[in-house]
Amino acid sequence: MTISDLRDKSDFADVVAERIWRAFWKDEGHPLELVKGLVQQNFGSEPIPTAFVAHDGECFAGAVSVIADDEERRPQYTPWVAALWVEPEYRQKGIGAALVERATEFAFATGAQRVYLLSRERRRVYYEGLGWTVLEADVLEPGLHVLIKDAG
Repeated sequence: MTISDLRDKSDFADVVAERIWRAFWKDEGHPLELVKGLVQQNFGSEPIPTAFVAHDGECFAGAVSVIADDEERRPQYTPWVAALWVEPEYRQKGIGAALVERATEFAFATGAQRVYLLSRERRRVYYEGLGWTVLEADVLEPGLHVLIKDAG
């Protein structure tokens, strides 16, 4: 399994957009084209936003993003690890953890001393197991948490 910057595997852009849309945006009524536009922002010259893809050759296995802002009411929190997705057949194999680690290390390499992540209650324990800590519980709604990981 290889983890690559989406800039180097641009052929995965549409599948990344579709998976993010299906997992996080579709039920909110947002169009797929909106998410495709957001994914295209990863091809800019700035380090953030950046997306990483896990793949086995040309077979897509998962993705994660590093974005500037995942909660507009907390603009002081930046950057964020967001939109983790692993294809069902690749789950329970450490790919999600590897993607989160790659994104986190990338964020630290940009100079960030703290990285943020927004998680629902059902995934909170997963991220805590990866070394993340709850900063704010029940943000915006019950069961939605801001987690952090500090550099060093």
